Amino acid sequence: MLDVVLSGLDWATRFSDPLAWLVLGAFLATTVLELTERRERARQAGVAAWGLFGVFWFSLIYHFAVVQRSVIEGVGTLVAVPASFYVGYLLWSGRDSLFVLSRAILLMGAVFFPFESIPVLRQFLVETVTDQTALLISLIGSSPDLVTGYEAVVDGQSVVAYDGYIVGEKEHLYHNTFVFADGESPIFYTIVIACTGIGSMAIFVGLIAAVQAPLRRKLRAFAVSIPIIYALNLGRNVMIAVGFGEQRFQLFPDLIMSVFGLTDPRQVSYIVVDRIVAQSLSVVALVGITYLVVRELPEVLTVVEDLLFVLTGSEYDLRAALDVPAAAVEGEPEAGAETGASSRSDD
Repeated sequence: MLDVVLSGLDWATRFSDPLAWLVLGAFLATTVLELTERRERARQAGVAAWGLFGVFWFSLIYHFAVVQRSVIEGVGTLVAVPASFYVGYLLWSGRDSLFVLSRAILLMGAVFFPFESIPVLRQFLVETVTDQTALLISLIGSSPDLVTGYEAVVDGQSVVAYDGYIVGEKEHLYHNTFVFADGESPIFYTIVIACTGIGSMAIFVGLIAAVQAPLRRKLRAFAVSIPIIYALNLGRNVMIAVGFGEQRFQLFPDLIMSVFGLTDPRQVSYIVVDRIVAQSLSVVALVGITYLVVRELPEVLTVVEDLLFVLTGSEYDLRAALDVPAAAVEGEPEAGAETGASSRSDD
């Protein structure tokens, strides 16, 4: 029975890319209709968009839970499926604040998918991040080789190889693979698009751009999020590369191999440092960065509160909890700002 389920989930994965573009198109239609004040048409389009979004996440369950063996991303994907359908239901029921979240999803996709799907952009970003990661690795005294590899055919399958060994999970001939010497066979660590931080940066670009607020405060919100995400992501890459390449995270090997279905004991370090340590720290970092953004751009709380309602079914007043000035949220003059041309200070 389990094999049948996994086979079905694997089959669904092939539809993820076309579904992604359908989702973007549906959210684009929703946003255009909403901004042109055709609210009921926008509501119908939004419900369809969120339904497609749920199907999109369903198509990725196998990839994150089985292929990537990621507990956090796997659980997140499972939650995203019913959550997306529920958002569509809430939008249909009249929760109009979800139009902001819908607009944010469109903008997130508009930032992320060009780098995911356009080869020249993907290669530029991946190799730029790889070069910067290599520099940081060298600064801490580690010296892996950085290679491209070459195409090879093994058992009728086209793969990327280096020095006679298959480079796992490498799909493109980019200069993005670190090679660590380890006894008889090397350890490869390849920087892919998921290692560039573009996904997390796209989330915050979408959130910040979607809300109605003065440009000055939006720029401040960008300043306390995007550079920090990029820098932390480089640190994450260094930690994973060195931790895996030099086998520094061989913790509870028997347990990890059993739980994650590993056959190569050296993969234990990768699972621990990436799937457990790095991804857990990423969640903490994103929460912290969200707090920094909210302090500069309280309007984002509308989206955060909607997400919390979707997940918990309860309403939250984060403005009061975080001591955010109500005037800034409602678009009124900020504390200390001038209220009119007649206001002036004494000389």
